[in-house]
Amino acid sequence: MTGYYDIILGLIPLAMAGITASLFVVGFELTTAIPMASVVTVGLIGHAMFVRAPVDPVPSDTSAQSAQSEPVQTAD
Repeated sequence: MTGYYDIILGLIPLAMAGITASLFVVGFELTTAIPMASVVTVGLIGHAMFVRAPVDPVPSDTSAQSAQSEPVQTAD
């Protein structure tokens, strides 16, 4: 099953190559098209890291023993 992060990992090179090629065909210099395309890819990476950050699932057991366990932390 394809998840959000699989899609992001596929979009990074597609956006970089596709936007660079499109801008180059339209008439931008390659030295301008590459940085402009990289802004989009950095945006994709930033969205995946900070807006939809990967987190560990919250356990469904709410007993007193599990309440004393470690708090949920973001995945490394």
